[in-house]
Amino acid sequence: MAEALGNVYSEAAQPGALPAGDTELMPPDGPDESIEGGMEDFLGPHPEYDEEEEERKYYRRKRLGVVKNVVAASVAGMITYSIYMGLLQMQLILHYDETYREVKYGSLGLEDIDNKMLMGINVTPIISLLYTPVLIRFLGTKWMMFLASGIYALFVSSNYWERYYTLVPSAVAIGIVIVPLWASLGNYITRMAQQYYEFVNYKEEHVQEQKKTPKGASHRYVIIFQSVFYILFHLSLVFAEFPMVLFLNEYLDEHNNVKNCGAESHGMSMGLNKTVLKSLPPSLSLIKVESTLMGAAFLSMIIFLALCGAAYRPAEEIDLRSIGWGNIFQLPFKHLRDYRLRLLCPFFIYSGFETLFAVTGLILSYGVCSMGMKNLWRLVVVYGLSASLFSALSLSLLRLPRPVLLLGGGAVHMAVLVGLMCWSPSSNSLTVQLLLLALIVVWGLGSALNKTGLSTLLGMLYEDKERLDFVYTIYHWWQAVAIFIVYLWSGLPMRAKIGILLTTLVTAGMCYWLMEQRLAKKVPYRLPRIPRPKHKVKGYRYLEEDDSDESGSENSVQEEEEGASEDETIGERVSLDSNSPVRAGCGVKGQRRRRMREEDAYEQAGRLEEYVNAE
Repeated sequence: MAEALGNVYSEAAQPGALPAGDTELMPPDGPDESIEGGMEDFLGPHPEYDEEEEERKYYRRKRLGVVKNVVAASVAGMITYSIYMGLLQMQLILHYDETYREVKYGSLGLEDIDNKMLMGINVTPIISLLYTPVLIRFLGTKWMMFLASGIYALFVSSNYWERYYTLVPSAVAIGIVIVPLWASLGNYITRMAQQYYEFVNYKEEHVQEQKKTPKGASHRYVIIFQSVFYILFHLSLVFAEFPMVLFLNEYLDEHNNVKNCGAESHGMSMGLNKTVLKSLPPSLSLIKVESTLMGAAFLSMIIFLALCGAAYRPAEEIDLRSIGWGNIFQLPFKHLRDYRLRLLCPFFIYSGFETLFAVTGLILSYGVCSMGMKNLWRLVVVYGLSASLFSALSLSLLRLPRPVLLLGGGAVHMAVLVGLMCWSPSSNSLTVQLLLLALIVVWGLGSALNKTGLSTLLGMLYEDKERLDFVYTIYHWWQAVAIFIVYLWSGLPMRAKIGILLTTLVTAGMCYWLMEQRLAKKVPYRLPRIPRPKHKVKGYRYLEEDDSDESGSENSVQEEEEGASEDETIGERVSLDSNSPVRAGCGVKGQRRRRMREEDAYEQAGRLEEYVNAE
């Protein structure tokens, strides 16, 4: 029995033995070429895969995403301002009516609250130059737009309970975010144009290595995207009249007792009836209108949040935020050293003047004064449609010289202002109505050329993505200052207002022409140096230079030298005298920069030595 068991074990130990009937399970000798070939086919690239075609489809989706971002930002901005202007207009009309104030609110003093509310909206932006770049750098462009739209929604919600402690704080909050919102929008649209250029020319070497694009490369897309933005945004004037047309207009009185209109008028509506409502609107209807506007405000917030993509890549956001807060605070003021911005400041001021004059002067003192409050919505709708339609004319910059747009819009406004100074409509005849509508259409043409021209010009002059928020902040801050001045002069005679507008327009045109002449002669301009972010060697981004996704990392020292020497080279070209204080200052700055670079190189060498020793 033991021998049998031993024989069994010995047979099992034989290397070539297999159980009976299992000979087919024995693997064949040598490598299985068929299995290896199948694995290669499974793990290798698909035979029909075309890398170039997939890359082309990928960047096409990227370009469509940029177009989606531009349209979404334009529509969201249009909705936001439609709500704001429509609600403010309806609120001011209701609170102006003496009977409405006495019946609804008694001795609450709504008229005084409205004055303080307008003061909060117009005065607060004066200090916005101090905090706008800091907010945009801290929150980011997209989140700044989202936050600003939320503030406008807060203004709508304050009208559910009209009291001093609800209306005035919300108006001050709107004044705080006006300049940051517009600076973010201008920055966002221009940045989308630059991204679109990168996605169109993705095969170019400077795009693949994330270096600076050639000068003027993205101008075409800046022109197109700014035109699209203002075509859509100016429709906000049209949609702002929906509450008037669908709700308030049936309660307005047609009679008007104003005797002096147009050039002979003083203020905005001197002599207008204290009672402009023939019957009081129901409170429930007002709540329904405000609820509809509140829903639209939430819609604009959702569009900003869900449909607008980021303006910068994550690495770029880190670089933008790595600059010290003190430098960010100073850079808007330092940019005013550039003669291009200084010479454009009169045009910035005139842009604010003409925006508010179109409403308070042309539409109210000329249109409503002669045609009545019930025709207010027609005048505003015509102005909005004309401005939206004629914004497409900015596409002519693709073929025509750059000065045509701004100087053409200024010439149109000058002709209208000269005519308004000599005309006082005295009756509500058909001829007067047609003439007023024609003047408003022409004024909308000039406004469209002015707004699109300035935003496009800034996007073309300042292509550096690190400077866009500073430049657009300066532009819209001057606009806010001009609107504040218009708020102060509301009681002046109409001819005095027109005279101020004409003087500002002529000055702006001359300064802009001088700027273009200097650029044609290649007169060097002075730009402040934007400090390079000092990153710590921590985290995944800066462990190795090859793995860094910072744009142009291999040429960062050279770019820093070029950026740092901008001020010095400008100074040397302007003053050829070797004893010039500009040249002397430049030498000291150059030595300081060389010393800083040597210290940085020494620190980097020390880190490298520590790394080698640790290895």
